[in-house]
Amino acid sequence: MLFTQQSCCLPVSLSHGTVISWVDEMRYLGIFIVRSRTFKCSLEHAKKSFYRAANAVFAKVGRVASEEVTLQLIKAKCLPALLYGLEACPLTKSDLQSLDFVINRFFMKLFTTKNIEIVKYCQEYFGFALPSVLWAKRVSKFESSFKCFLTDL
Repeated sequence: MLFTQQSCCLPVSLSHGTVISWVDEMRYLGIFIVRSRTFKCSLEHAKKSFYRAANAVFAKVGRVASEEVTLQLIKAKCLPALLYGLEACPLTKSDLQSLDFVINRFFMKLFTTKNIEIVKYCQEYFGFALPSVLWAKRVSKFESSFKCFLTDL
């Protein structure tokens, strides 16, 4: 068995006496960056924000509104909380599956089913794209706008 030894680093001291300590996670512009050998973002806060917003929608409209109205509210109010700023983060296949799972579970709750085939059918019928698909589109748009920005310099 291989053990990795974690070394403890001294805090960074600035010239005017302020000390910057080492942390495992930090928030920058609403994105949570975690300690890793490569640049990595945490999705836990984004998923919590989605669930908080989705539960608020359910609390307000409950089962009174149609599924179509509920899905439009989720698409407009909750999905942005889940995807906020992630186009700048490199996500793994596992990360994307984790985001998709959030939406699949929501559909299971909304349509009171545990059958993933029914969930996929409902997503297709209502035109509800999974976060992995939306993320790929957002990354493409982000990269093209970034290239345009660099070209203008």
